Amino acid sequence: MSNSKPRIIALLPMKANSVRVKGKNFREFCGKPLFRWILDTLLSVDDIDEIIINTDARDILAENGLVDGGKIRIRDRKPDICGDLVSMNLVLADDIAAVPADIYLMTHTTNPLMSAETIRKALAAYQAKLANDEADSLFTVDKIQTRFYRADGSAVNHDPDNLIRTQDLEPWFEENSNLYLFTAESFARTQARIGKKPMMYEGPRIESIDIDDQEDWEFAVIATHYLQNQKAGVQ
Repeated sequence: MSNSKPRIIALLPMKANSVRVKGKNFREFCGKPLFRWILDTLLSVDDIDEIIINTDARDILAENGLVDGGKIRIRDRKPDICGDLVSMNLVLADDIAAVPADIYLMTHTTNPLMSAETIRKALAAYQAKLANDEADSLFTVDKIQTRFYRADGSAVNHDPDNLIRTQDLEPWFEENSNLYLFTAESFARTQARIGKKPMMYEGPRIESIDIDDQEDWEFAVIATHYLQNQKAGVQ
């Protein structure tokens, strides 16, 4: 990567179908379609040069007022990479082959609460590590310190006969699917968003809600109202 400003491309894949929450990408969420929340956040990050939406739902996007233009490029998803069982990495590989960049940023429409500030901080942290060859990719995580058990009731990460405070347990880190940063080179080595030498990035827990099912949706609505009230100074 040169000393000039890196070309940063955001990848925001979006499909028409959703198994657990029907049509969730386009469903009204707290005043606007779900996809608009993260899209508007990405548009507010000046470092992002272009946003690529790989989709099989161009017509639905148009019905919701979204067409090509400005920083947004809509790419029609190829038939052989459509479907609920297709690996997301195949979709990303198609975008990477078509749109050159120094850094790729990938996120989901189902992460409506991630803030522009978190994106900017993650980009800065990643670029610093990348410049020093200390990491080839970044993914966001939630730190968890709690007691885990197997299905048979046996302890996983603690000794039931010698209980210690949960805050003293070894922290575990859960990939939260909020944000991924990588280069074409790191993707080529693993054929995945996470490279051979990844760094983990812990953002605000409230931003990491990922809407997979109806319960997630309802929780995200509550969290959104809470954050809006906080911003407005409502107690």
